[in-house]
Amino acid sequence: MDQTTNVETGLFAELRKLSPKVTGGLLRMRQEAYRDATVPAKYKLLTAMAISIAIRCEPCIRAYVQMAVDKGITQEELLEFLEVAMTMQGCPGEEWALKAFAAYKERHGGTMSDSAAVCCSH
Repeated sequence: MDQTTNVETGLFAELRKLSPKVTGGLLRMRQEAYRDATVPAKYKLLTAMAISIAIRCEPCIRAYVQMAVDKGITQEELLEFLEVAMTMQGCPGEEWALKAFAAYKERHGGTMSDSAAVCCSH
């Protein structure tokens, strides 16, 4: 874990203590939204990844890819969601989809550090 991530993690822990209702509410919201239900969690996480590509949030992309891999996505499933994101975004979508594909390759290969999931893993 790099120094910036340590600072961000420490700051988030402090913020969580100072604002438990809001930060805890966000955590509960994520837990509820990304649970297995009628729609399997992995597809919800892939949808969140596609939205993260659209809004160009790299920490979110990496976090959602990591969580989706943990839920057992296949490379084929990932590629279909990347295709949707690229279709919606055109050339910029391709550039941001590459970030998601790189995160998948790193995570699937076991080389992605947990520090990459700072944004949405709290």
